[in-house]
Amino acid sequence: MLPTSYMRFISTPLIYGVFAVYLFQPHFGRFSILQYLLPINVCLACSGCFILSRRWVSGFSGSFFAGAIYGFGPFVLGLAKFHPAAGLLAASVPWLFCPAAFVGKNRWRWVSLLLSALPFLAILFFFKVSARYRLFAVPIQASPCFRGGELLGLFAPLVAANRNLVPLGFYHVPLAALLMGFAMLLAARRIGILTILCLGTVLAFRSSFFGVSPIMWLSIPAVCCSVLVGVGVQGLISAGFADRKWVLLASVVLGTFAILTLLLATKYFQIFLGLRAKYARVFAETGRMYILGTVAVGIIFFIIRAKLRIAVIRQIILSAAMAIDIFFSARFVVHRIL
Repeated sequence: MLPTSYMRFISTPLIYGVFAVYLFQPHFGRFSILQYLLPINVCLACSGCFILSRRWVSGFSGSFFAGAIYGFGPFVLGLAKFHPAAGLLAASVPWLFCPAAFVGKNRWRWVSLLLSALPFLAILFFFKVSARYRLFAVPIQASPCFRGGELLGLFAPLVAANRNLVPLGFYHVPLAALLMGFAMLLAARRIGILTILCLGTVLAFRSSFFGVSPIMWLSIPAVCCSVLVGVGVQGLISAGFADRKWVLLASVVLGTFAILTLLLATKYFQIFLGLRAKYARVFAETGRMYILGTVAVGIIFFIIRAKLRIAVIRQIILSAAMAIDIFFSARFVVHRIL
């Protein structure tokens, strides 16, 4: 009989695959042959980020949600509005980071540094080759920005998807884990990951660089942040009394976003003749997800404040909240994009 670790390793891609088929199955009747790549891309993206996160995340839950938040996140799902090759390129990014992550685990750090350039070079190579063969998977002019509605994508990706924009952020409950992951990243002084994250972000928010659509550069910070979500999940599950301030901060941030989105929902509901009612409903749904996260992280805070470990209870609470958020949010994004 296989050890539990191997069973988890084998079953995780299967879980990703089943959920990917569930998301896209209602649209199979309208798919072209190439569009059947979409669930495959999502499954590959999840599995790649899951394996990559094992370099820094020891717990299964953290790695599982690191993969899920990348592959089923608003960015990768949002690429379905472009050519399926764009999703395939995004799915390859975590796999291309794996050599650098695992080769430099114990020694040969300089080799790891060189290998970290693989995803950047792959994106450049893809656009050069695709331009030669007249395959424009993503428009060069498609660029993320911090103006108007697209700003909402940072904390309300469902609203961005509803407006047919490329969502820039993550879902709601994982933001607490992302905040915790960033705190742990800074405390551990992981300069390499921070450098890659910053470089990918800078490339994404400037004009086309060497003929590459800025949208695709977002895949690099998206992978880094997804791994940090996995680190943060592990941190929330195992946090001690000294870490309670970070857990409280995460709960406060989610609570603030909940209040903000519910206020926006109220504002849109009050518009004459309900002309903005559809946006109000999306804001209300976003607010409910933030409330779910606030309650889940708040319970974990009070468990920590009482100096209780009970890691299993924490894991169940956090995993349930994140699974509910990803399930309903991913279904909403796919429905709006397709």
